[in-house]
Amino acid sequence: MLGWTAVTGSLGWPAVLLYLGGVFWTLGYDTIYAHQDKEDDVTIGVKSSALALGSRTRPFLFAFYAGALLLWGSAGEAAGLGIGFWPALAAAALQLAWQAARVDTDDAADCLGKFRSNRVVGWLLLAGIVAGHFS
Repeated sequence: MLGWTAVTGSLGWPAVLLYLGGVFWTLGYDTIYAHQDKEDDVTIGVKSSALALGSRTRPFLFAFYAGALLLWGSAGEAAGLGIGFWPALAAAALQLAWQAARVDTDDAADCLGKFRSNRVVGWLLLAGIVAGHFS
């Protein structure tokens, strides 16, 4: 939001929507990450999204990621991004859907792999924003 404000001179809806999408995205990937440590969390009494959601994690991941995608799409629309933004957002949606559908919340290594795959989502979103400015 600071970058947007520095460039435009005011805080605009695209920046707010992009930020809020990031919050939902973080809820998703942080929940995946938290499943790696859930046994330790129980032992030491830490409350986490992994423990709170338990067997309901998958539908919540889909909801968190859907919220992120909806907000990011709204940000792209509000910013007037061109057609180049949308294929990248669609690719990010596929990546997030793959994570939510395939994560094994009882396998720490799988959770770490899915968590790390969020780098791809970030790069796709950046590429889409850049492409949307040139299309």
